[in-house]
Amino acid sequence: MPSKSKLFTRRKFLGALGLATAGGAYARWGEPGWLQVGRHEVKLSKSHPQTPLKLLHLSDFHASPVVSLDLIRQAIELGLSLNPDLICLTGDFITHKFDQFPEYARVLSPLAQAAPTFACLGNHDGGMWAGRHRGYPETTPVSELLRTSGVELLHNAAKRMRVQDWDLTLVGLGDIWAKDIQPLLAFPRANGAGQTTTVVLSHNPDSKEPLAEFAWDLMLCGHTHGGQLKLPLLGTPFAPVRDHRFVEGLNPWAGRWIHTTRGVGNLHGLRLNCPPEVSLITLV
Repeated sequence: MPSKSKLFTRRKFLGALGLATAGGAYARWGEPGWLQVGRHEVKLSKSHPQTPLKLLHLSDFHASPVVSLDLIRQAIELGLSLNPDLICLTGDFITHKFDQFPEYARVLSPLAQAAPTFACLGNHDGGMWAGRHRGYPETTPVSELLRTSGVELLHNAAKRMRVQDWDLTLVGLGDIWAKDIQPLLAFPRANGAGQTTTVVLSHNPDSKEPLAEFAWDLMLCGHTHGGQLKLPLLGTPFAPVRDHRFVEGLNPWAGRWIHTTRGVGNLHGLRLNCPPEVSLITLV
């Protein structure tokens, strides 16, 4: 008969193995599809009180074998049910190369039909970084996807517009990992905008430092997936950023605001303690 100590050790091992198996199954088959709504309010009005403006922030769709177009469709439907006035998409529409662009365009097209919709690109959307990591060496395929969907791409460019009683300037940057972030090219159109509220679309929150000398009020980011795997005691060790203060949520920085959404998709089909989200930011 095995000794009691050996039985106890075996039970502990089997218990730990069972927990690990259950946790792995949850991280793969449970949480990645459990969409949530993140809600934030930020005061950005320049002078007199303005009508609250509902901004839908979506990011990191990561269409791939582990993130279906159906999940992306569900996220878009959930976001549109919030009746946004403005929609901003902050990159990583795909993970590697992709072969369903016509269907993808049909999934994205309800966004621009519902409200003005703008986007920037992420590191997976083509360029220097993507070309070295099984992706497209150029941004043309994803840029064409957005054009076909009716989404306006702001690639190192700015757009001034009026939504309700808000004068806004949107500035979209290229991706910092792709070495394509060009604020000197993007921001001159925004300079001299007077009392407009400036919202920046930049995939990676680490891009805040290169933008420090420019005038903006709110930066919208993705990239981190909220850490994707949030571990007890360890936090978010896998988040691909230098500054982990901005892994998720709405956070102040240098007199401005940075919002990092956890995003919709993922890499490798995994999420743990970090469910996907669509984000509604109310500007007041």
